Amino acid sequence: MIIRSEKNWLKLLFVWNGSVLRMIVPQLIFMFAVGIVALMTDGRIFGEKVPLNTIPFTLAGVALAIFLAFRNNASYDRYWEARKLWGHILVSTRNLASLRLSCGDTGTVEKDLFLNRIIAFPYALKHMLRNTDAADDLALLLGEEEKTLRTVNNKPMAILDRLRKSLFALRKQGGVSDTQVWLIDNQLSQLSEMSGGCERIFSTPIPFAYSVLLHRTVYGYCILLPFGLVDSIGAATPIVSVFISYTLLALEAIAGDIADPFSRNQNGLPLSSISRTIERNVRELNGQAIPDPIKPNKKFELV
Repeated sequence: MIIRSEKNWLKLLFVWNGSVLRMIVPQLIFMFAVGIVALMTDGRIFGEKVPLNTIPFTLAGVALAIFLAFRNNASYDRYWEARKLWGHILVSTRNLASLRLSCGDTGTVEKDLFLNRIIAFPYALKHMLRNTDAADDLALLLGEEEKTLRTVNNKPMAILDRLRKSLFALRKQGGVSDTQVWLIDNQLSQLSEMSGGCERIFSTPIPFAYSVLLHRTVYGYCILLPFGLVDSIGAATPIVSVFISYTLLALEAIAGDIADPFSRNQNGLPLSSISRTIERNVRELNGQAIPDPIKPNKKFELV
């Protein structure tokens, strides 16, 4: 996702990065060409007049708008649920760090490793959801322990498992009470549930049949539209056709974009930024130097 500063109304009219316009420019050029053909032939194909007017397009447009709304709502539900899950991860990691720091100090090395594992969890989850390599991030946080995670398929759960084992080892040493064990383990269980929720979204895409049907319907509507408009608006047919096509094609593209909220496209969730925020919060609680936050940038880097 692009982390950007706020833009005023004028800049939003011409914004390029982060919009889906760059994805559909070839399709819009094609629709403009279809509009030119309809205008030059007066709505004829192979010499035969295409018997279309605005009435069937009005009726079809209503049905198409309803279907597009359903598709976008389904995609946004996935996006918003994913954002809530990561919001819960942010809260649970802070609570977990605070609870550990409130326990008896059994050694700085053990405590720092426990907190580093907390920080490593969102980074590992981010990489798993994006199918990227977590080695560099985890090596900085876990040191040699990262090597033992390289062959593990589900690294976030492996990190939670090690946090739980270290918790019970700490209990045997008398470093935490039964109540503290229960409180900390509850936070670990919540992180496990949040991770499972993210995996559910990641592994369950919107049924392909919906995407195919919507795709075919949108393109069929946009291609036929100029032939229905040419008799009523004449020379404005290519421009109006492109404007209407832009709305429909953009809605379809947005739905496809946000249906996978964990992707590295420009409208995905800012997982790197959220992970950095978690790291800053945990290190601040531990009295350590905190890294810089990920700020809006002019290069529109994906995070």
